[in-house]
Amino acid sequence: MAISLGQHRISMSEPNVVPLIDVLLVLIIIFMAITPTTPTGMPALVPQTPPKNKLLLPPDSMIVVQVSGDGKVMINQTPATWNDLGTTLADVFKTRADKTAFMKGEDDTSFGYAARAIDIMRGAGITNVGLITAKMEVAQ
Repeated sequence: MAISLGQHRISMSEPNVVPLIDVLLVLIIIFMAITPTTPTGMPALVPQTPPKNKLLLPPDSMIVVQVSGDGKVMINQTPATWNDLGTTLADVFKTRADKTAFMKGEDDTSFGYAARAIDIMRGAGITNVGLITAKMEVAQ
């Protein structure tokens, strides 16, 4: 705090705001440096509510990867192996413009199998992976 003496010799105290401004400038610089490095995730599309009494199965041209509870995988009702899943999907989507596929899991399928299937699908060049649940099949 500084003291200034006027003509009447009355002491007035004035706050010294220079250190406060220095601290604020340092905080602004810190927040500007941190902001671009905030993590971002994958974009998610919010699912829409299905119409009543209508099945939401994908059309026949769509690819559905089914994962059972014991780890078996199928592509459109055709049995496949985990090792061949990526190459098979890459061959199928090589000539397609729409890179959308669906993943269907049973109720007892572990999260690890579902995540592995989605990871292989994304690695095969599929940009949009939709999830099919049992409730979607019966349109509840």
